[in-house]
Amino acid sequence: MLDGNNYKIDEDNSLLILDDDQPFLKRLSVAMEKRGFNVFPVSSMAEFGGVIETICPNYAIVDLRLNDGAGLDAVENIRKKNPESKIIVLTGYGAIATAVAAVKIGAIDYLSKPADANDILNALVFSDQSRPPPPIDPMSADRVKWEHIQRIFELCNRNVSETARRLKMHRRTLQRILAKRSPR
Repeated sequence: MLDGNNYKIDEDNSLLILDDDQPFLKRLSVAMEKRGFNVFPVSSMAEFGGVIETICPNYAIVDLRLNDGAGLDAVENIRKKNPESKIIVLTGYGAIATAVAAVKIGAIDYLSKPADANDILNALVFSDQSRPPPPIDPMSADRVKWEHIQRIFELCNRNVSETARRLKMHRRTLQRILAKRSPR
């Protein structure tokens, strides 16, 4: 099957997305449906357990840290059910050790958040082909930093003091960053 961007998607286009960040899950689900996937969005390990009993996804996007479990457990369960499944692990907490662990248990790639739908699609589709071309207009390092700070700020329910503690930065520095516009 070919989608509008001339990417080769397998005949079985089932895609399971496991992420506890509801707005991100909804946006990514819509974006991947537009790219030709049959999407099954789930937001918890409990919900994942019920879905994995009924479907065996050919593709999967799994968040590493979930409110009720670890994404690596989901990767192992998907691998047991379908060893040919192409699994991408996403995380806002990138570390080499977790990337190695994810790949060892069967993930084909490991992407740091914020990752857009095109980056994820490239990782899924080009996993067994030649590498995709580099992005034409990648996010700047300042933009990636700003996106990460915004994500943590939202996860802390927009509490500046708690966000500053988690990011290990001074509260006033964080307030100045939050007051500025997003970098390009």
